[in-house]
This record gives sequence, C-alpha cells and structure tokens, in this order.
Amino acid sequence: MTNNKLNKNAFLLKDEIDKQAIESSVQQLIEAVGENPDREGLQGTPERIGRMYSEILGGYRQDPEAVINNALFEAEYDDMVIVRDIEYYSLCEHHMLPFMGRAHVAYIPNGKIIGLSKIPRIVDMFSRRLQVQERLTRQIANFICDVIDPLGAGVIVEGLHLCSMMRGVRKHDARMTTTTMVGSFRNSLATRQEFLDSVSRGAEPLRF
Repeated sequence: MTNNKLNKNAFLLKDEIDKQAIESSVQQLIEAVGENPDREGLQGTPERIGRMYSEILGGYRQDPEAVINNALFEAEYDDMVIVRDIEYYSLCEHHMLPFMGRAHVAYIPNGKIIGLSKIPRIVDMFSRRLQVQERLTRQIANFICDVIDPLGAGVIVEGLHLCSMMRGVRKHDARMTTTTMVGSFRNSLATRQEFLDSVSRGAEPLRF
C-alpha cells in the first residue's frame, strides 16, 4: 500500500530525534530557572527528558503504512462501525504541557473495513506529537478517509488540558470537545445523531 496522500497527511519524518540537542536545552532550562543541574535529583534529568520526548513525540516517525500493516479487508457491510473511549495523551504545542482524554471514531464502510486494533494506533500516531486538539480530530478523520474511502466518518475528541488546569484560568474540571464529520456524517442528521447518541450513552466524566 503506497499512498502519497496518506504519507502527506501523516507527516512522516525520517530523521531521528536529536536527543543531544534536547539534553543540552534542558540543562540550560534548569540553569535558567535558578536550579543546579548537578544536584543529585537533577543530574539525570536532561537524559531522561531526551528519552521521554523520543517516546511521547514518536508519532512523527511512525510509518503510516506500518501502522495499517495491510489490515484492510473487503466486506459487504454498510452500517456504522464505532470504536469509542480510545485513551490518548498528547502535548499542547502552545505551552508543551500535556492534554489527554478520549477519542471516539466511527465510519460507514464503502466495501472496505479496517482492522479493529488499527484505529487506536491511528489515534496514537497523531496524538504523539506537538498538537492542538482541533487538528488532532481532523487528522484522524482525514487519515481514515484516505485509507478506506468510507461513505462517511466521524471523530469526537474529548480533552483535559493541563495548560488551563495548572496555569492561566486554572479550571480543573473544564474539558474541551472537538468534532469532525465527513461525508454522510456531515450530510445526514440521522447518521450524525446515531453516532452522538452512541458516544453519549454510558459516558462518564473524564478523570485522570
């Protein structure tokens, strides 16, 4: 499966993350806030953060074709497929503080379905990078549309943002919801409502 549009939407980066540059920057940051980078508790912090960023920003370097791994199947099924309550963690690009929550993904097949485990992997691929929730929501929907060309797709993302919980307005319980509706999910009120009702049924408040 070679798809230039798919690769473009995934923003695949080939170069490895520059851990040495990260470690040097973190050491300067520690000094800039008035701390001692040679203090016992901070001695390994630059290295730890370098390793951490390789993991939590690894979505830039996930090959989208490897994420799908040929898990596409022909199917005579034209009702809604929903995968809900997909846990995700991301980094806000404005303050580089975490935001986290749940994603709910649905589509109506057009002769092709995608393996169940691949949808959470798609969410991970786009969340593990510097993000805003609005873009994350649309990227997930666009990617699924590129891969299986469904009759329609819908994505709802709920998020708790530490940048508004720890600083600024400091509202601990405020959560953000973003949606992207494509094809029949945008054009048909009944389809959209079916998806929304399914997500809201039995939903519990976000707690992390």
